Amino acid sequence: MTWTQTTDPLGNMVLSAIAAVIPILLLFWALIIKKMKGYKASLLATAAALVVAIAIYGMPVNLALLSAGHGVLYGLFPICWIVITVVFLFNVTVKSGQFEIIKHFMASITDDRRLQALIIAFCFGSFLEGTAGFGAPVAITAAMLVGLGFNPLYAAGICLIANTAPVAFGAIGTPILVASQVTDIPEMAISQMVGRTLPILSLLVPFYLVMIMAGFRKTVEVWPAILITGGSFAGLQWFSSNFLGPNLPDIISGLGATVSLIIFLKFWKPRQAWKFKHEDPAQERELQVYSTGQILRAWSPFIILTIMVIGWGIGPIKTILDQWGAVTFEIPGIHLSILDVEGNPMPHTFKFNYLSAAGTAILFSVFLSLPLIGFGLKQAGRVFADTLNQLKFPIITVGAVLGFAYILNDSGMTISMAYVLASTGPLFPFFAPVLGWLGVFITGSDTSANALFGKLQSVTATSIGVDPVVAVSANVSGGVVGKMISPQSIAVAAGAGGLIGRESELFRFTVKHSFIMLFFVCCIVCLQAYVIDWIIPAYSEMSAVQHAAAASPNVADGGLYLGVFAVLLAIICLLIWLSSRNEDLIPKNNQQ
Repeated sequence: MTWTQTTDPLGNMVLSAIAAVIPILLLFWALIIKKMKGYKASLLATAAALVVAIAIYGMPVNLALLSAGHGVLYGLFPICWIVITVVFLFNVTVKSGQFEIIKHFMASITDDRRLQALIIAFCFGSFLEGTAGFGAPVAITAAMLVGLGFNPLYAAGICLIANTAPVAFGAIGTPILVASQVTDIPEMAISQMVGRTLPILSLLVPFYLVMIMAGFRKTVEVWPAILITGGSFAGLQWFSSNFLGPNLPDIISGLGATVSLIIFLKFWKPRQAWKFKHEDPAQERELQVYSTGQILRAWSPFIILTIMVIGWGIGPIKTILDQWGAVTFEIPGIHLSILDVEGNPMPHTFKFNYLSAAGTAILFSVFLSLPLIGFGLKQAGRVFADTLNQLKFPIITVGAVLGFAYILNDSGMTISMAYVLASTGPLFPFFAPVLGWLGVFITGSDTSANALFGKLQSVTATSIGVDPVVAVSANVSGGVVGKMISPQSIAVAAGAGGLIGRESELFRFTVKHSFIMLFFVCCIVCLQAYVIDWIIPAYSEMSAVQHAAAASPNVADGGLYLGVFAVLLAIICLLIWLSSRNEDLIPKNNQQ
């Protein structure tokens, strides 16, 4: 049995789009007005999506349920797998007492909460987005800030907002690579166009983050540090995206901004360290003196984590890991049973890449760190069980959210909303980022949003005489500001930041900022299309042969890459162990 998607079930595209948007509006209502817990709101929205898909769009009941099940499966793996392993790593670091040393180390750099947020949420988070993506940066940085004593709501909220600037180039440039594949526009051209849009946003985000935390007056007090952070990040993001391609901007700009800010803070400090209202501003943290070896050992889980996610992101290593440990299977009953609007069968497969998944890299990081931080395997097992119990509701939320997203996509509801936006004629460049924003809100992924709307953006732009690279890059750029309110991202941040059951508060915290930044991006794209069109890079569309060459994996060197990576990792672990082997472990009273 097959079923063909319909994008206009009511015979009027506007009315059909209004019907399609009902589940999304219901989700907003549940989170903002009714203040429901995340898992309840996501289950309600999923139920509404099922009703609209079956009753209005005519989707067979069995296909609708299978579509939701496919989404739940993807939510459990790899998304929840990342969240579980990230929180597990953080919990082990806390229970072993090592995070106390990290707290003192951060305070030795600066005990100002504004500057700590810039270092961890913006700089380190951007670096992690470039290496891992898929929720890992928000989970890691939110957990770290909460551990440092941040208000959990602010910690999770600012990490979500900080995660806007690097999303387009996340996971070694995957969103842009996918946009290139579906549009025939060279990845370098899209990288350049995005790299001429997002650095403006990147320059402003650090200022925006601090102002949300502390207000305008307290933000002005640290404007030199903000300028150093945003300026170095934006400059490196522009340079690398325009001259090196889409793979390295987040890694280069994240590292560059971190180093620039830390060096600057060696020579400049704010007059008074700012703290949250629940903290005593006059109270100084009693700083203990720790040796270099102790500090290195305390940071070792995060050092190894960084190295692991970089290694797991290298193409040949990922390919050989997939050869050793990946299972791909078709979802029975729905695979090729849905025809898209052009009559093409839609594949529904699930890839269980248990070795190459980012969550597995994080789990390996934990086990490699255990002997370095003096934590036993049995203790780690108890912490893992506690972590699973801690995250039971976020797991339900993420699963329901992905089920919701898959129903909207498979039924044709997402395309209905997209067609209405694409029918705005000359105003389309202004609304092009809204499509990317909508795609990321629904799917939680800029990569998925580009796969979903990239071709529509390209065709629509060409039809109104606008260079398609403007609209495609607008989809990428608009998507980054939708990430902070995606239910999937909210669930990840709430789980890592200790806000389980308070997802509605987190959503209300970020939603207005998402709309403000979206409007800003829309204005920039409109100017690029009609006023400053000289900014558009010159390019020619890719041929089928070029696509095949770009997509062919380099498997021949996978073993060599993996061997070299293993040796380097072993050397780094050995150096960390040697640097601290003659030093006492952390005193018992420091352990939690």
